[in-house]
Amino acid sequence: MKNLLLVFVGGGFGSVLRYILSKYLNSTETGIPYGTFAANILGSLLIGIILGLAVKNNTLSSNQTLLLATGFCGGFTTFSTFAYENHVFLKSGDFTSFALYTIASFIVGFLAVFAGIYLTK
Repeated sequence: MKNLLLVFVGGGFGSVLRYILSKYLNSTETGIPYGTFAANILGSLLIGIILGLAVKNNTLSSNQTLLLATGFCGGFTTFSTFAYENHVFLKSGDFTSFALYTIASFIVGFLAVFAGIYLTK
């Protein structure tokens, strides 16, 4: 039960922070989802740091890892919104934004995880 509560609390905070980022960074003029992109990249960097610390000399406890990695990062990042935003790009015929957003999200996201792990070494 404690584990569920840790994930619940972390996920709640992560989701609220993602909402705030999206509210202020997503562009209504261009339709480019800067907030979602920022949340996914920052979340990737954070999970790299968190899991890097968890592995390195057991710096984080399993409870802290559940709260921060599974809960917070899980709530902060969002694949479903990413998928929906790509659907909107495709539906509107904006194949360039679709390609750039998708490719940049994957490449920069992976690099952010690797950078986070590297920073903990």
